[in-house]
Amino acid sequence: MKKVNQLSEADHKLVTTAVGEAEKSTDGEIVTIVTNMSDKYDDVGLQWPIGITFLFLSSLAIFPAFYQSMIVGLFGGWEQDFTTAGEQMSVLFITSLVLFVVSWFIFTWKPLRLFVTPKSIKQRRVRSRAIDFFKVGAERRTMGLTGILIYVSLKEHRAEIVADAAIAEKVSSEIWGDAMVALIDKIRAGRPGEGMAAAVHQIGIVLAEHFPKTDNNPNELPDRLIEL
Repeated sequence: MKKVNQLSEADHKLVTTAVGEAEKSTDGEIVTIVTNMSDKYDDVGLQWPIGITFLFLSSLAIFPAFYQSMIVGLFGGWEQDFTTAGEQMSVLFITSLVLFVVSWFIFTWKPLRLFVTPKSIKQRRVRSRAIDFFKVGAERRTMGLTGILIYVSLKEHRAEIVADAAIAEKVSSEIWGDAMVALIDKIRAGRPGEGMAAAVHQIGIVLAEHFPKTDNNPNELPDRLIEL
């Protein structure tokens, strides 16, 4: 997949035009949102250092003699000079603390946090963010409850389609498969604007079938691509 961090002005015009064209034949309202990343995954960046430190402490319990010999060797190999349990525990405590702090600092790097975050977590976070934006910007904001959101999160390589009540009642989520394929294929090729425009076109076809254009339904949601 080609690296895409943002959309160009041409991409914005392409998607906005596609929305306007699609809505000419339907009462449905299509909202498009693209963001660089849906979540900072700070909790994941904390869980890894905790896990690393826990593994270190677990290994202490399993191989105490090994670590004791390392500590003795660290202080010149004279066991009689370094024998108290308190001294040994102090060294191990400081080692654990340093390990945690260093690990935490490493995982403050966003690309690494994103890389080690499981796909299932990314999927849930992107879906949750898409639903949040839908509730704020599209849900129940149209006369016929016919709003639909196309949401793309570039860093996670994820996209979501969320539909309002009237659409969800008539159209199953599987129907949006063609739109998702068109969207993802072109984003992978480094053409996100074309991908979103293609998805808009496919969604427009479905909406026109179930919610054809009527004379008394105004344009209630923005046609422009929203980049966050």
